Amino acid sequence: MLITHDTRCALDTVVDLVNTAPDSQDAAGRADALADVPALTEFVAAHEISDVGSLTDRDLSAVRAVRTQFAQVFAAADPQGAATVINDLVAAAGTTPRLTDHDGYDWHIHYFAPGASVADHLAADCGMALAFFVVAGEQERLRRCEAPDCRYAFVDLSRNRSRRYCDSRTCGNRLHVAAYRARRKGAAG
Repeated sequence: MLITHDTRCALDTVVDLVNTAPDSQDAAGRADALADVPALTEFVAAHEISDVGSLTDRDLSAVRAVRTQFAQVFAAADPQGAATVINDLVAAAGTTPRLTDHDGYDWHIHYFAPGASVADHLAADCGMALAFFVVAGEQERLRRCEAPDCRYAFVDLSRNRSRRYCDSRTCGNRLHVAAYRARRKGAAG
């Protein structure tokens, strides 16, 4: 599956957005990473989301609602379930595809209308990135970490669709070490 730079950026953004929710975080029970407007402003800046203007509490509430719908896409049991949520997101955002070459980037497509809210921007661009996966028959690549104490979302871009953890250096390694220790303990005892 060919993934353009724009689609990859949108996928990274949607994954990071879903992972800001308290239920996506580890067993330590961290708080919502989008707790207030400054946190949303930081998220927007970190992901270089353009053309959103000044952010308000209304934007924060709308982005949290979009985040919940994106989480439903990652939880969908089948392509039909994912497509239903994505269709609702994209339709509500008032999708208006247009070519643009702003801020030194080559030509790419924005799916949100000029002057759209940050929530509509995310719903349209990130929703379309997820839609490309459903259309390509790759919805199963939208996953949650299999570590029992982690619920982070991720997109499995491995060649053979074998990625199981959000990060092999943290969750994956931790579980492999625990399994190794359990085997050694069983062999010794």
